[in-house]
Amino acid sequence: MSTGFTSLELCAGGGGQALGIEQAGFEHQGLVEIDSRCCETLRFNRPHWQVFEQDLETFDGAPFKGIDLLAGGLPCPPFSKAGKQLGQADERNMFPAALRLIDQIRPRAVMIENVRGILDAIFEDYRIYVSSKIAKLGYKTDWRLLNASDYGVPQLRPRVVFVAIREELAHNFEWPVPHKRNPYTVGETLYDLMASRGWRGAGAWRNRANDIAPTIVGGSKKHGGPDLGPTRAKKAWAALGVDGHVIGNEPPASDFVGMPRLTVPMVARLQGFPDEWAFSGKKTPAYRQVGNAFPPPVACAVAAQIKVCLMASRNRYSRENFERKFA
Repeated sequence: MSTGFTSLELCAGGGGQALGIEQAGFEHQGLVEIDSRCCETLRFNRPHWQVFEQDLETFDGAPFKGIDLLAGGLPCPPFSKAGKQLGQADERNMFPAALRLIDQIRPRAVMIENVRGILDAIFEDYRIYVSSKIAKLGYKTDWRLLNASDYGVPQLRPRVVFVAIREELAHNFEWPVPHKRNPYTVGETLYDLMASRGWRGAGAWRNRANDIAPTIVGGSKKHGGPDLGPTRAKKAWAALGVDGHVIGNEPPASDFVGMPRLTVPMVARLQGFPDEWAFSGKKTPAYRQVGNAFPPPVACAVAAQIKVCLMASRNRYSRENFERKFA
């Protein structure tokens, strides 16, 4: 059933943000992604989605002019504290491409996700530049730091979301309100998966893993293999009874002794993906898709508020037309 609200997704990755936006009631008219494995993931899980496997810098947005929502999870390394924080000087910076497409498409709303580092003082001038460029096109803009754990995700995952709404609609937009209850712990979230092969220590492990997860990192193609992050992160995982040095191939066997490793499906669940969402490729590319994703529940929370905003303006327009017709 059509919702009547349309979207275009940039740098779609493994589909975290795209899935959340779909859950909020938007219908994707297209998804742009350069990584072939990610494109395979998107096509497998949503065969009806139109996936454009190409460089964002050469993508033509003309066919999507006037859509409701232009969204994207632009590459994080230019602004990440884990990197050199080269910002606009980094060749991976896709904000210029996004600005070009916003100008070309003129959507009713924009939603862009990035790492917390983009709020650092070093990038203040660049944030002002991005906001001013979009404001000149007729949008009200805002940057907001959101914590995934505030929206039901069992993980400490701060992410920055940039929202731009057409000036005449912006007064209807409000940021999502955090959930009233805490998210489930790692133990509560993953117990059934840890116990799926009869591991006798699963119950004790669940009790030990009694907090939310540290931020899951996806790494880059320059990185050797999949693990759960730098030394500090591995220590945090160890406190939860998890061996963070490598991603496991399967849940622990019945006679397993020691700290278990997380599998890709376990990490995906900690990111807020539904269990049925499958990732293309072997362990390393699949894990990177999961680790680099924007948690669907957070994307859904923001997109739902954007939809409420757009719906309010649409309802007002319909009411005004009705009143003029029967005046």
